[in-house]
Amino acid sequence: MGLHMFEELQLDDELCRAVAEMGFKKPTSIQMEAIPAALDGKDVLASAPTGTGKTAAFVLPACQYLLDFPAKKPHGPRILILTPTRELALQVQEQTQKIAAYTDITSGTIIGGINYGSDLDLLDSNVDIVIATPGRLFEHIEREAFDCRELEWIILDEADRMLDMGFGSVVGQICSEARWRKQTHLFSATLDSKDVERFALTILNDPISVEASPSRKERPKILQWIHFADTLEHKRQLLLHYLNSEEVQRSVVFIKTRERLAELAEWLQTQNIRYVFLQGEMPQDRRNKAIAAFKNGESPVLLATDVAARGIDIPDVSHVINYDLPRSADVYVHRIGRTGRSGKKGNAISLVEAHDMEMMGKISRFTGDTIKPQKVKGLEPKHKVAKIPAKKAKKKKATTKKMAKKPKK
Repeated sequence: MGLHMFEELQLDDELCRAVAEMGFKKPTSIQMEAIPAALDGKDVLASAPTGTGKTAAFVLPACQYLLDFPAKKPHGPRILILTPTRELALQVQEQTQKIAAYTDITSGTIIGGINYGSDLDLLDSNVDIVIATPGRLFEHIEREAFDCRELEWIILDEADRMLDMGFGSVVGQICSEARWRKQTHLFSATLDSKDVERFALTILNDPISVEASPSRKERPKILQWIHFADTLEHKRQLLLHYLNSEEVQRSVVFIKTRERLAELAEWLQTQNIRYVFLQGEMPQDRRNKAIAAFKNGESPVLLATDVAARGIDIPDVSHVINYDLPRSADVYVHRIGRTGRSGKKGNAISLVEAHDMEMMGKISRFTGDTIKPQKVKGLEPKHKVAKIPAKKAKKKKATTKKMAKKPKK
Protein backbone atom coordinates (compact mmCIF):
# COMPACT_ATOMS: atom_id res chain seq x y z
CA MET A 1 0.00 0.00 0.00
CA GLY A 2 1.21 3.50 -0.84
CA LEU A 3 1.23 6.42 1.56
CA HIS A 4 -2.12 8.16 1.63
CA MET A 5 -1.93 10.69 4.43
CA PHE A 6 0.59 13.45 5.11
CA GLU A 7 1.05 12.09 8.67
CA GLU A 8 2.52 8.91 7.17
CA LEU A 9 5.28 11.01 5.58
CA GLN A 10 6.52 11.69 9.15
CA LEU A 11 5.52 15.34 9.02
CA ASP A 12 4.83 17.39 12.14
CA ASP A 13 1.19 17.62 13.29
CA GLU A 14 1.20 21.41 12.78
CA LEU A 15 2.29 21.03 9.15
CA CYS A 16 -0.37 18.34 8.57
CA ARG A 17 -2.98 20.64 10.13
CA ALA A 18 -1.97 23.48 7.78
CA VAL A 19 -2.07 21.36 4.60
CA ALA A 20 -5.48 19.95 5.62
CA GLU A 21 -6.78 23.53 5.89
CA MET A 22 -5.30 24.25 2.45
CA GLY A 23 -7.51 21.47 1.07
CA PHE A 24 -4.76 18.87 0.49
CA LYS A 25 -6.37 15.49 1.26
CA LYS A 26 -3.49 13.19 0.38
CA PRO A 27 0.03 13.59 -1.05
CA THR A 28 0.50 13.76 -4.83
CA SER A 29 2.97 11.39 -6.48
CA ILE A 30 5.79 13.97 -6.52
CA GLN A 31 5.23 14.69 -2.79
CA MET A 32 5.30 10.96 -1.93
CA GLU A 33 8.60 10.56 -3.81
CA ALA A 34 10.44 13.79 -2.94
CA ILE A 35 9.51 14.37 0.73
CA PRO A 36 10.94 11.10 2.18
CA ALA A 37 14.14 11.47 0.10
CA ALA A 38 14.67 15.05 1.34
CA LEU A 39 13.96 14.10 4.98
CA ASP A 40 16.44 11.26 4.61
CA GLY A 41 19.17 13.87 4.04
CA LYS A 42 19.52 13.21 0.28
CA ASP A 43 19.88 15.67 -2.56
CA VAL A 44 16.82 15.49 -4.85
CA LEU A 45 16.67 15.76 -8.65
CA ALA A 46 12.98 15.97 -9.52
CA SER A 47 10.97 16.18 -12.70
CA ALA A 48 7.77 17.96 -11.69
CA PRO A 49 5.67 20.08 -14.03
CA THR A 50 3.60 22.95 -12.63
CA GLY A 51 0.28 21.74 -11.24
CA THR A 52 1.58 18.48 -9.69
CA GLY A 53 1.93 19.83 -6.14
CA LYS A 54 5.67 20.46 -6.53
CA THR A 55 5.83 23.58 -4.30
CA ALA A 56 4.59 21.63 -1.28
CA ALA A 57 6.98 18.80 -2.29
CA PHE A 58 9.95 21.03 -1.34
CA VAL A 59 8.41 23.47 1.18
CA LEU A 60 7.05 20.71 3.48
CA PRO A 61 10.41 18.91 3.98
CA ALA A 62 12.18 22.29 4.33
CA CYS A 63 9.80 23.25 7.16
CA GLN A 64 10.11 19.80 8.74
CA TYR A 65 13.93 20.11 8.67
CA LEU A 66 13.74 23.48 10.47
CA LEU A 67 11.45 21.97 13.12
CA ASP A 68 13.71 18.92 13.57
CA PHE A 69 16.90 21.01 13.85
CA PRO A 70 16.03 24.34 15.49
CA ALA A 71 18.66 27.10 15.43
CA LYS A 72 20.56 27.48 18.71
CA LYS A 73 21.48 31.15 18.21
CA PRO A 74 20.41 34.16 16.11
CA HIS A 75 21.12 33.30 12.49
CA GLY A 76 20.89 34.34 8.87
CA PRO A 77 18.65 32.49 6.39
CA ARG A 78 18.99 28.70 6.65
CA ILE A 79 17.03 27.70 3.53
CA LEU A 80 17.19 29.41 0.13
CA ILE A 81 14.58 28.79 -2.58
CA LEU A 82 15.54 30.21 -6.01
CA THR A 83 12.85 30.82 -8.65
CA PRO A 84 13.16 32.20 -12.20
CA THR A 85 10.57 35.00 -11.83
CA ARG A 86 9.21 37.44 -9.26
CA GLU A 87 5.65 36.15 -9.65
CA LEU A 88 6.72 32.59 -8.94
CA ALA A 89 8.75 33.76 -5.90
CA LEU A 90 5.65 35.49 -4.50
CA GLN A 91 3.50 32.39 -5.12
CA VAL A 92 6.05 30.15 -3.35
CA GLN A 93 6.17 32.63 -0.45
CA GLU A 94 2.36 32.61 -0.19
CA GLN A 95 2.32 28.79 -0.01
CA THR A 96 5.25 28.73 2.45
CA GLN A 97 3.39 31.08 4.81
CA LYS A 98 0.28 28.89 4.68
CA ILE A 99 2.26 25.67 5.30
CA ALA A 100 4.19 27.24 8.20
CA ALA A 101 1.10 29.01 9.65
CA TYR A 102 1.07 27.01 12.93
CA THR A 103 4.84 27.09 13.45
CA ASP A 104 7.40 29.82 14.30
CA ILE A 105 9.08 29.44 10.88
CA THR A 106 9.57 32.79 9.13
CA SER A 107 10.02 33.48 5.41
CA GLY A 108 10.42 36.38 3.02
CA THR A 109 11.26 37.29 -0.58
CA ILE A 110 14.18 39.04 -2.24
CA ILE A 111 13.05 40.00 -5.75
CA GLY A 112 13.67 42.77 -8.26
CA GLY A 113 11.18 45.58 -8.81
CA ILE A 114 11.11 46.76 -5.17
CA ASN A 115 13.53 49.02 -3.29
CA TYR A 116 16.64 47.60 -1.64
CA GLY A 117 15.61 48.87 1.80
CA SER A 118 12.87 46.20 2.03
CA ASP A 119 15.44 43.48 1.29
CA LEU A 120 17.85 44.76 3.95
CA ASP A 121 15.04 44.94 6.55
CA LEU A 122 14.25 41.30 5.75
CA LEU A 123 17.89 40.19 6.04
CA ASP A 124 18.20 41.93 9.44
CA SER A 125 15.20 40.00 10.79
CA ASN A 126 16.79 36.51 11.15
CA VAL A 127 14.33 35.00 8.66
CA ASP A 128 14.50 31.17 8.25
CA ILE A 129 13.54 30.76 4.56
CA VAL A 130 14.39 33.22 1.78
CA ILE A 131 12.67 32.89 -1.60
CA ALA A 132 14.60 34.85 -4.22
CA THR A 133 15.22 35.52 -7.88
CA PRO A 134 18.89 34.84 -8.80
CA GLY A 135 19.84 38.27 -10.19
CA ARG A 136 18.63 40.35 -7.23
CA LEU A 137 20.05 37.92 -4.66
CA PHE A 138 23.46 37.92 -6.34
CA GLU A 139 23.58 41.73 -6.15
CA HIS A 140 23.25 41.42 -2.35
CA ILE A 141 25.94 38.71 -2.24
CA GLU A 142 28.35 40.96 -4.18
CA ARG A 143 27.60 43.84 -1.79
CA GLU A 144 28.19 41.44 1.13
CA ALA A 145 24.65 42.13 2.39
CA PHE A 146 23.66 38.45 2.09
CA ASP A 147 25.77 35.79 3.81
CA CYS A 148 25.58 32.35 2.18
CA ARG A 149 27.68 30.63 4.85
CA GLU A 150 24.73 29.77 7.07
CA LEU A 151 22.59 28.32 4.26
CA GLU A 152 21.85 24.64 4.94
CA TRP A 153 19.54 23.89 1.99
CA ILE A 154 19.28 25.32 -1.52
CA ILE A 155 16.16 24.53 -3.56
CA LEU A 156 15.97 25.41 -7.26
CA ASP A 157 12.41 25.69 -8.57
CA GLU A 158 11.79 25.52 -12.35
CA ALA A 159 15.51 25.08 -12.97
CA ASP A 160 14.92 24.53 -16.71
CA ARG A 161 13.31 27.99 -16.97
CA MET A 162 16.18 29.56 -15.00
CA LEU A 163 18.67 28.12 -17.48
CA ASP A 164 16.51 29.22 -20.46
CA MET A 165 16.51 32.76 -19.04
CA GLY A 166 20.32 32.80 -18.79
CA PHE A 167 20.65 32.47 -14.99
CA GLY A 168 22.86 29.34 -15.10
CA SER A 169 26.12 31.10 -14.31
CA VAL A 170 24.63 33.26 -11.49
CA VAL A 171 22.92 30.23 -9.89
CA GLY A 172 26.22 28.32 -10.14
CA GLN A 173 28.03 31.17 -8.36
CA ILE A 174 25.37 31.32 -5.60
CA CYS A 175 25.73 27.55 -5.06
CA SER A 176 29.52 27.84 -4.85
CA GLU A 177 29.20 30.70 -2.30
CA ALA A 178 27.01 28.34 -0.21
CA ARG A 179 29.51 25.47 -0.42
CA TRP A 180 28.92 24.46 3.24
CA ARG A 181 25.25 23.61 2.65
CA LYS A 182 23.99 20.15 3.59
CA GLN A 183 21.45 19.54 0.81
CA THR A 184 20.47 20.77 -2.65
CA HIS A 185 17.17 20.02 -4.40
CA LEU A 186 16.57 20.73 -8.10
CA PHE A 187 13.04 20.75 -9.53
CA SER A 188 12.52 20.99 -13.29
CA ALA A 189 9.49 20.52 -15.57
CA THR A 190 11.55 17.96 -17.47
CA LEU A 191 14.87 16.19 -16.97
CA ASP A 192 15.31 15.52 -20.72
CA SER A 193 17.29 18.72 -21.27
CA LYS A 194 21.08 18.30 -21.64
CA ASP A 195 21.54 21.70 -19.95
CA VAL A 196 19.58 20.61 -16.84
CA GLU A 197 21.53 17.32 -16.77
CA ARG A 198 24.92 19.08 -16.93
CA PHE A 199 23.85 21.68 -14.36
CA ALA A 200 22.59 18.99 -11.95
CA LEU A 201 25.94 17.19 -12.15
CA THR A 202 27.80 20.31 -11.01
CA ILE A 203 25.62 21.23 -8.01
CA LEU A 204 24.03 18.00 -6.70
CA ASN A 205 25.74 15.36 -4.59
CA ASP A 206 24.67 11.76 -5.37
CA PRO A 207 21.00 12.79 -5.79
CA ILE A 208 17.87 10.64 -5.63
CA SER A 209 16.13 11.01 -9.01
CA VAL A 210 12.39 11.49 -8.79
CA GLU A 211 10.23 11.52 -11.91
CA ALA A 212 6.62 12.11 -10.94
CA SER A 213 4.11 10.04 -12.84
CA PRO A 214 0.85 11.70 -11.94
CA SER A 215 -2.13 9.44 -11.34
CA ARG A 216 -5.19 9.80 -13.58
CA LYS A 217 -6.79 12.05 -10.95
CA GLU A 218 -3.73 14.35 -10.84
CA ARG A 219 -3.34 14.67 -14.60
CA PRO A 220 -4.81 17.89 -15.94
CA LYS A 221 -8.15 17.20 -17.62
CA ILE A 222 -7.64 19.35 -20.70
CA LEU A 223 -9.85 19.06 -23.76
CA GLN A 224 -7.80 20.16 -26.80
CA TRP A 225 -9.04 21.08 -30.28
CA ILE A 226 -8.08 23.23 -33.26
CA HIS A 227 -9.84 25.56 -35.69
CA PHE A 228 -8.48 26.10 -39.19
CA ALA A 229 -8.30 29.79 -40.15
CA ASP A 230 -8.15 30.95 -43.78
CA THR A 231 -6.98 34.52 -43.12
CA LEU A 232 -6.05 36.88 -40.30
CA GLU A 233 -9.61 38.27 -40.30
CA HIS A 234 -11.06 34.75 -40.09
CA LYS A 235 -8.73 34.03 -37.16
CA ARG A 236 -9.85 37.21 -35.37
CA GLN A 237 -13.53 36.30 -35.82
CA LEU A 238 -12.95 32.80 -34.40
CA LEU A 239 -11.22 34.36 -31.37
CA LEU A 240 -14.05 36.87 -30.94
CA HIS A 241 -16.62 34.05 -31.06
CA TYR A 242 -14.97 32.39 -28.05
CA LEU A 243 -14.28 35.59 -26.08
CA ASN A 244 -18.00 36.44 -26.35
CA SER A 245 -19.10 32.92 -25.45
CA GLU A 246 -20.65 32.33 -22.01
CA GLU A 247 -18.69 29.11 -21.48
CA VAL A 248 -15.36 30.99 -21.72
CA GLN A 249 -15.27 32.51 -18.24
CA ARG A 250 -11.57 33.31 -17.89
CA SER A 251 -9.12 32.89 -20.77
CA VAL A 252 -5.41 33.32 -21.45
CA VAL A 253 -4.72 34.18 -25.11
CA PHE A 254 -1.15 33.50 -26.26
CA ILE A 255 0.45 35.62 -29.00
CA LYS A 256 3.97 35.07 -30.35
CA THR A 257 5.39 38.63 -30.36
CA ARG A 258 4.86 41.98 -28.66
CA GLU A 259 4.07 43.59 -32.02
CA ARG A 260 1.30 41.06 -32.75
CA LEU A 261 -0.01 41.48 -29.20
CA ALA A 262 -0.26 45.26 -29.69
CA GLU A 263 -2.16 44.82 -33.00
CA LEU A 264 -4.59 42.32 -31.48
CA ALA A 265 -5.14 44.45 -28.36
CA GLU A 266 -5.98 47.46 -30.53
CA TRP A 267 -8.50 45.41 -32.54
CA LEU A 268 -10.13 43.88 -29.42
CA GLN A 269 -10.65 47.40 -28.09
CA THR A 270 -12.77 48.20 -31.16
CA GLN A 271 -14.83 45.07 -30.37
CA ASN A 272 -15.48 46.18 -26.75
CA ILE A 273 -13.65 43.22 -25.23
CA ARG A 274 -12.30 43.81 -21.72
CA TYR A 275 -8.73 42.53 -21.46
CA VAL A 276 -5.41 43.02 -19.72
CA PHE A 277 -2.03 42.12 -21.19
CA LEU A 278 1.44 40.97 -20.17
CA GLN A 279 4.52 41.48 -22.30
CA GLY A 280 8.29 41.39 -21.79
CA GLU A 281 10.09 44.32 -20.09
CA MET A 282 6.89 45.56 -18.47
CA PRO A 283 7.23 47.54 -15.21
CA GLN A 284 6.48 45.35 -12.17
CA ASP A 285 3.66 47.56 -10.84
CA ARG A 286 1.83 47.33 -14.21
CA ARG A 287 2.31 43.55 -14.29
CA ASN A 288 0.90 43.25 -10.75
CA LYS A 289 -2.13 45.39 -11.67
CA ALA A 290 -2.83 43.33 -14.81
CA ILE A 291 -2.57 40.00 -12.94
CA ALA A 292 -4.77 41.31 -10.09
CA ALA A 293 -7.47 42.52 -12.53
CA PHE A 294 -7.44 39.13 -14.27
CA LYS A 295 -7.53 37.17 -10.99
CA ASN A 296 -10.43 39.15 -9.51
CA GLY A 297 -12.49 38.86 -12.72
CA GLU A 298 -12.42 42.58 -13.54
CA SER A 299 -10.88 41.62 -16.92
CA PRO A 300 -11.78 38.07 -18.03
CA VAL A 301 -9.19 37.99 -20.84
CA LEU A 302 -5.38 37.99 -20.43
CA LEU A 303 -3.27 38.51 -23.57
CA ALA A 304 0.31 37.29 -23.11
CA THR A 305 3.56 36.46 -24.86
CA ASP A 306 5.43 33.35 -23.68
CA VAL A 307 8.29 35.34 -22.12
CA ALA A 308 5.89 37.53 -20.16
CA ALA A 309 3.74 34.63 -18.92
CA ARG A 310 6.63 32.72 -17.34
CA GLY A 311 6.06 31.93 -13.70
CA ILE A 312 2.46 33.13 -13.41
CA ASP A 313 0.05 30.70 -11.80
CA ILE A 314 -3.59 31.76 -11.96
CA PRO A 315 -6.39 29.48 -10.74
CA ASP A 316 -9.71 28.89 -12.54
CA VAL A 317 -8.58 29.61 -16.12
CA SER A 318 -11.38 27.97 -18.15
CA HIS A 319 -9.69 28.30 -21.57
CA VAL A 320 -6.22 28.72 -23.05
CA ILE A 321 -6.42 30.04 -26.62
CA ASN A 322 -3.35 29.79 -28.86
CA TYR A 323 -3.99 32.74 -31.16
CA ASP A 324 -0.48 32.02 -32.47
CA LEU A 325 1.15 28.62 -32.12
CA PRO A 326 4.37 28.57 -30.03
CA ARG A 327 7.89 28.14 -31.36
CA SER A 328 8.24 24.60 -29.94
CA ALA A 329 6.09 21.70 -28.77
CA ASP A 330 7.25 21.83 -25.14
CA VAL A 331 6.13 25.48 -24.92
CA TYR A 332 2.67 24.33 -26.11
CA VAL A 333 2.49 21.92 -23.15
CA HIS A 334 3.59 24.70 -20.79
CA ARG A 335 0.90 27.04 -22.20
CA ILE A 336 -2.03 24.65 -21.96
CA GLY A 337 -0.99 23.74 -18.40
CA ARG A 338 -2.48 27.10 -17.33
CA THR A 339 -5.93 25.49 -17.51
CA GLY A 340 -7.26 22.26 -15.96
CA ARG A 341 -5.64 22.96 -12.57
CA SER A 342 -6.38 21.29 -9.23
CA GLY A 343 -8.44 18.48 -10.75
CA LYS A 344 -10.75 20.87 -12.66
CA LYS A 345 -11.48 20.48 -16.37
CA GLY A 346 -9.78 22.83 -18.83
CA ASN A 347 -9.93 23.66 -22.51
CA ALA A 348 -7.17 24.47 -24.99
CA ILE A 349 -8.03 25.90 -28.41
CA SER A 350 -5.48 26.51 -31.19
CA LEU A 351 -6.25 28.76 -34.17
CA VAL A 352 -4.25 27.23 -36.98
CA GLU A 353 -3.23 28.72 -40.34
CA ALA A 354 -1.70 26.80 -43.27
CA HIS A 355 1.89 27.70 -42.24
CA ASP A 356 1.24 26.24 -38.74
CA MET A 357 0.68 22.67 -39.93
CA GLU A 358 4.30 21.59 -39.47
CA MET A 359 4.26 22.77 -35.84
CA MET A 360 0.92 20.98 -35.25
CA GLY A 361 2.64 17.78 -36.38
CA LYS A 362 5.45 18.34 -33.86
CA ILE A 363 2.95 19.10 -31.07
CA SER A 364 0.92 15.93 -31.78
CA ARG A 365 4.05 13.77 -31.76
CA PHE A 366 5.43 15.41 -28.61
CA THR A 367 2.19 15.15 -26.59
CA GLY A 368 1.04 11.82 -28.05
CA ASP A 369 -2.42 13.41 -28.44
CA THR A 370 -4.54 13.49 -31.58
CA ILE A 371 -5.84 17.06 -31.57
CA LYS A 372 -9.02 17.12 -33.64
CA PRO A 373 -10.42 20.05 -35.64
CA GLN A 374 -13.80 21.59 -34.89
CA LYS A 375 -15.95 24.11 -36.76
CA VAL A 376 -17.97 27.12 -35.66
CA LYS A 377 -21.25 27.59 -37.52
CA GLY A 378 -20.91 30.50 -39.93
CA LEU A 379 -17.10 30.59 -39.51
CA GLU A 380 -16.20 27.35 -41.33
CA PRO A 381 -12.91 27.42 -43.30
CA LYS A 382 -13.43 27.93 -47.05
CA HIS A 383 -9.96 26.86 -48.17
CA LYS A 384 -8.83 23.26 -48.45
CA VAL A 385 -7.10 22.22 -45.22
CA ALA A 386 -3.42 21.30 -45.51
CA LYS A 387 -2.47 17.93 -44.05
CA ILE A 388 -0.24 17.66 -41.01
CA PRO A 389 3.13 16.65 -42.50
CA ALA A 390 4.64 13.34 -41.39
CA LYS A 391 7.94 13.38 -39.54
CA LYS A 392 10.84 13.64 -41.97
CA ALA A 393 13.09 10.61 -41.97
CA LYS A 394 16.68 11.41 -41.13
CA LYS A 395 19.11 10.79 -43.96
CA LYS A 396 21.58 8.07 -43.20
CA LYS A 397 25.17 9.19 -43.22
CA ALA A 398 27.35 7.50 -45.80
CA THR A 399 29.54 4.98 -44.02
CA THR A 400 32.20 4.72 -46.71
CA LYS A 401 33.73 7.37 -48.86
CA LYS A 402 33.75 6.79 -52.57
CA MET A 403 37.20 5.78 -53.69
CA ALA A 404 38.77 8.20 -56.13
CA LYS A 405 39.54 6.44 -59.38
CA LYS A 406 43.22 5.97 -59.90
CA PRO A 407 44.48 7.14 -63.26
CA LYS A 408 45.42 4.25 -65.50
CA LYS A 409 49.10 3.89 -66.14
